[in-house]
Amino acid sequence: MPASPELQRQMLRQMQTIRRFEERASDDYQNGAIYGVVHCYIGEEAVAVGVCSALNNDDQIISNHRGHGHCIAKGADLNRMMAELYGRQDGYCKGKGGSMHIADFSIGMLGANGIVGGGLSIVTGAGLAAQMAGQGRVAVCFFGDGASNAGSFHESLNIAASWKLPMLYVCEHNSWAANTSSVMTHAQTDVAGRAAGYGIPGVVVDGNDVLAVYEAATEAVARARAGEGPTLLECKTYRWRAHTERPGAVDPRPAEEIASWMARDPIQKLVDDLKQQQGQYSDAEFQALDDDVMAAVEASVAFAEASPFPAPEAALDDVFAD
Repeated sequence: MPASPELQRQMLRQMQTIRRFEERASDDYQNGAIYGVVHCYIGEEAVAVGVCSALNNDDQIISNHRGHGHCIAKGADLNRMMAELYGRQDGYCKGKGGSMHIADFSIGMLGANGIVGGGLSIVTGAGLAAQMAGQGRVAVCFFGDGASNAGSFHESLNIAASWKLPMLYVCEHNSWAANTSSVMTHAQTDVAGRAAGYGIPGVVVDGNDVLAVYEAATEAVARARAGEGPTLLECKTYRWRAHTERPGAVDPRPAEEIASWMARDPIQKLVDDLKQQQGQYSDAEFQALDDDVMAAVEASVAFAEASPFPAPEAALDDVFAD
C-alpha cells in the first residue's frame, strides 16, 4: 500500500527529528555533556521510519547499539531520551542505561542492546508471546550486517520459520560492522538470500528510500499478521558517521565511498519525492518543519540539563528483580 501524502510528511518529520537529535547528541558527546559512548544513526533514518510507519503502537520492536533512530521512529519521548543520554534521573532508565539501553514498553520499544546480535533471540521470544496472545501483534528486530553472522541470527530465524511466528527481521546492511567491511566477512552480497534456507521470504530494498522500505515492511507485516510467518527484510543503507563518536575513533572507510552515500541522502530523497507530487511541497515548508524539529531537540536538551543526576544511594535500585 503506497504511503499517503500525509503519511509521507509524517515520515519526513520523523526522519528530520532523528537527524537533528543525532547531530545534537554527537556535539554534546564531543563537548563532554554526554557520557559513555554514542553511535549515530545519521544516514540510515529511512529504515527505522519506513518500518515503524507500517506498525501499530502495540507491535513490539527491539533495537541494537545504534538505536536512537528506532526509538524515535516508534514514538519515544525526546525529553526522556536526551535525559538518558545525559545520565539524568528523568531519563528512560533513570540515567543508568545511557545511549545503548533505551526502552519504553508502553510504545512497544523493548529496548536497545549493546551486544551484537543480542536482540535477535529476545525479540523472537516476543514473537512467540504475540502468537500465543492471538491479538494480531507482530515483533520486529533491527540488526546490522555484522549481526547476521552471529549464531543467534540463524537460531532465531530457524525457530521463527518453523513455528510461523509473526516476525519481521530487518537487516540494516550498511556494509561495515564497526571497522570491518562486509566484503571480508560475507560470502554472498545479500543477507536476504539466507532466508531461502529457512523457507521464508528474503527481500532486498533500497534502505535510503523510505517509501520503498515502507511498502516492503507493510507487505511483510500483513503476512505476519495473517499467520504466514516471518520475513527477512534487508535494507541497503549507510551510516555517515564513524562507528562511534569517540574522539580519535578510526574510520577506515574510503572517503569516496562515504561521499557517494551522502549524495543519496534519504531525507533529501523524500523531500524531492514530495516536490514532484504536483508541487505539493516547498522549501519554505521544509524550513518550517526543521524549525519545529530544532525547537523540540533544544527543549529536550533543556529538559535533560534541568534533570538531576541519580542519587548515589540509588545505584542498585531497579538492578535486581524482587
